[in-house]
Amino acid sequence: MTTYQPDEIKDAVRAHYGGRAEQVLAGAEAGCCGGEAPKSYATRLYGDEVAAMPETVVSYGCGNPTAIAGMRSGETVLDLGSGAGLDCFLSARQVGETGRVIGLDMTDSMLELARANQEKLGLSNVEFRKCEMESMPVADESVDVIISNCVINLSPDKDAVFRESFRVLRPGGRLHVSDVVLVRELNESERGDLATWAGCTSGALLRDDYQARLERAGFAEVAIEVTEESPRPWRSALITAYKRAADGGVLRPATARGVPSLETAIPLTVVGEGGACCGTDGSNCC
Repeated sequence: MTTYQPDEIKDAVRAHYGGRAEQVLAGAEAGCCGGEAPKSYATRLYGDEVAAMPETVVSYGCGNPTAIAGMRSGETVLDLGSGAGLDCFLSARQVGETGRVIGLDMTDSMLELARANQEKLGLSNVEFRKCEMESMPVADESVDVIISNCVINLSPDKDAVFRESFRVLRPGGRLHVSDVVLVRELNESERGDLATWAGCTSGALLRDDYQARLERAGFAEVAIEVTEESPRPWRSALITAYKRAADGGVLRPATARGVPSLETAIPLTVVGEGGACCGTDGSNCC
């Protein structure tokens, strides 16, 4: 089995998603796996509130974390791997002018696309920072909610991501992410190469391992809900975890804007060398 170095993995991921962002910036739709454009895919996943956004506000995720995060006015939200900014923009509307949203991404062209989209939308309570998730330029205990959409699986050091997430969350804070998890070990052909890391599959953790790592980082009440039974080893998942306050309490989400179920995550479809796609019909690559 080939073992890849962390820098190799990050370079492959950066090239994969950077190329997609460059296509959107150049005016191309950058569709794949059957031709559905990312904006069309985002509208199918998020609904009407995305349909009204500019065509360049696209998604390559596997779920809708903003539907289950139940954000409150005035909260500070951190988006890990913010991409073109969609989840940040939806969060900004939920937390209002007194709230704040920080998007983290390591890819220059994605950051350029996100900032261009922010300018189009005229949102002043969002900022984007260049960094890697394993070392976040965010102050200790300064964030109320962490979201992420099909990105943590791309990290070669998920324990560092979970430790950093716990560090930046305020006591009582919460984590709500969509991600890819495994329900069994991958065989050699499924594990593939660096392209399958960028395709959200070979870097995914087993469901129980994902939960155990979050708990080791300090998180409590970890819940991982996966998509329907399937012969495939990888599934879209909705993941919730909390950082307890000193009195043991946590701040539960406010009323969710979407149904907190697997209707907010789209199952993955295998597409051979491309890894996986986020869509039952193979309509969008992760």
